[in-house]
Amino acid sequence: MKRIISLTVLFFLPLFLNAGQYNVESPSKKLKVTINTDNQLSYSVFYNNLLIIKPSKISLILDTEILGKDPSVKNKSIDYVDRELKPVVKQKYAVIGDEFNELRLDFENNFTLQVRVYNEGFGYRISTKFDDSITVKDEIFEANFANDFNVYFPQEDSFVSHSERLYKYLPISKIDGKSFCSLPALVDLNNSLKVAITESDLYDYAGLYLRGTNSTALKGVFPFYPAETEIKSDRDVYVTKRKDYIVRTNGKRNFPWRVFVISDNDGMLIENTMVYKLAQPDDPDIDFSWVKPGKVAWDWWNANNIYKVDFRAGINTDTYKYYIDFASQHGIEYVILDEGWYKLGNLLEESPGINVREIVEYAKEKNVGIILWVIWKTLDDQFEEAMNLFEKLGVKGIKVDFMQRDDAWMVNYYYKVAREAARRKLLVDFHGAYKPTGLYRTYPNVITSEGVLGLEHNKWSNNVTPEHNVTIPFIRMLAGPMDYTPGAMNNAIKENFRDIFTQPMSQGTRCHQLAMYVIFESPLQMLADSPTNYLREKESLDFLSIVPTVWDNTKVLDAKVGDYVAIARKSGNKWFVGAMTDWSPRTLKLDFSFLENERDYKITIYQDGINADRNGNDYKVVKSTVKKGDQIEINLAPGGGWVAIIE
Repeated sequence: MKRIISLTVLFFLPLFLNAGQYNVESPSKKLKVTINTDNQLSYSVFYNNLLIIKPSKISLILDTEILGKDPSVKNKSIDYVDRELKPVVKQKYAVIGDEFNELRLDFENNFTLQVRVYNEGFGYRISTKFDDSITVKDEIFEANFANDFNVYFPQEDSFVSHSERLYKYLPISKIDGKSFCSLPALVDLNNSLKVAITESDLYDYAGLYLRGTNSTALKGVFPFYPAETEIKSDRDVYVTKRKDYIVRTNGKRNFPWRVFVISDNDGMLIENTMVYKLAQPDDPDIDFSWVKPGKVAWDWWNANNIYKVDFRAGINTDTYKYYIDFASQHGIEYVILDEGWYKLGNLLEESPGINVREIVEYAKEKNVGIILWVIWKTLDDQFEEAMNLFEKLGVKGIKVDFMQRDDAWMVNYYYKVAREAARRKLLVDFHGAYKPTGLYRTYPNVITSEGVLGLEHNKWSNNVTPEHNVTIPFIRMLAGPMDYTPGAMNNAIKENFRDIFTQPMSQGTRCHQLAMYVIFESPLQMLADSPTNYLREKESLDFLSIVPTVWDNTKVLDAKVGDYVAIARKSGNKWFVGAMTDWSPRTLKLDFSFLENERDYKITIYQDGINADRNGNDYKVVKSTVKKGDQIEINLAPGGGWVAIIE
């Protein structure tokens, strides 16, 4: 399963060029990172011998000293590693190649710098070796770009955030010191080269944000440890006062990886797996074989708008039995009971008209699992009782909502929930969440996360446009699974869209929505619309019933950030292909060279109808054959999509 070649080299000339300067290259030699230890620890980055990031400081500021100032190297080495990783939950690959060169510098004052360089990017992190606990007052993170490039900047208003942002596209120099963004952010170097910045292996530490400097540099900023909080409702807990440090923590530990994904091909941003590869592996002593990906019939987005039934639809047992019947009949693995199933403020008291035990038992008979939505604060207040109750009831998972912070206290809460849920064999879906940082590798029961401006915003705004939908696969999805919650069956063109909270619709065409199930990665994938709406749309439901949520292989066929994307994904002996465009109509030529064998394959195509530019619900199903190496020209309506099943 693993092939590891470890070469420890001391004073190896191509690596250690002169005193204070250390170079490490990617295996392909396209990417080079230079570490400088004269006076101040810093890094520089070259791609194809072109300087793209100028010297940028690396420092960890403790209450007793500054790690990185006047550094003195006592030991240095490089390792080459080539191995295969087999994820518990596949997401986009059954096997992930993990090949890199790693520079390790040990310094006199009890810290180490690791720099791991892949063909597709690099990461660095600091490790400390103090006997006692330490207080991290601050961290200096810089990305000092060689020119004034543009950046896709998900600007935040404060550290209270669900990380559900649009991406402002603006020059780095136009961002002032008061403006900051959550991660990932994507820098466009204007020559097809792009650099995405994010982090991995975040634990017992605060999340990294980027702020402007009115120059070509982006600098790190962190939410400091909370000192006082104010509870304004069951879900709104605000930090009103903070400590003067990021965290007090173990003196012997690894700090988060600072991750840079670098690619001259937009599609490679989607195929990238660096956040996963740099995360802490799952504990081999914990059994995660029970983790089961799947699709979910979801109640909240469609406001329980079930019709043509003989019962009053709403938050009640009859309605959820209807969801369960629908899920069972159409191969959908789970049903969520979202807000309303319990009396807010008390997870131990069901709402009138709901019998969770009866619902769970009914679902079990139908081979459907139940997932329960909870507000994080109520769960924390009743943690042991509630978690034990969920285990006793036999529910399959929890959807934890409204954390809207990533200071060190809240980051540790994520780990607490993940760990204790794993002990009870419960899946976890984090909503109101910060971006993924690899927890889904460390605890594979953390099967998806929100932290994305998703379909729910169509209930109250027009922000979730097709352009946004073809931007997030290159940026937010790079960090890990995203619970965008697709599946709208009422699909509107630009002029006809309205935000209606209780009868929501999507922007773009039906095939734009269907293609999301191939393009958007989430091992737990929602069906956001009403079961009744799906039942009236047989051809769409036929596709949704069989489309997988995890993949053995992924190949991006054509892609451009913010414009369009086309992806082929394999599951078992079938390939699924999805394509989406922004509001511009588009013709793409897809190359089917990814097919393995020289033979005819059956292909079922869902394509925008001839009138999809007037009515987003219009689509057509075509059955044909395709061979390895064939090229198919596809036409996408404004806000359109295209999806195919190949077998």
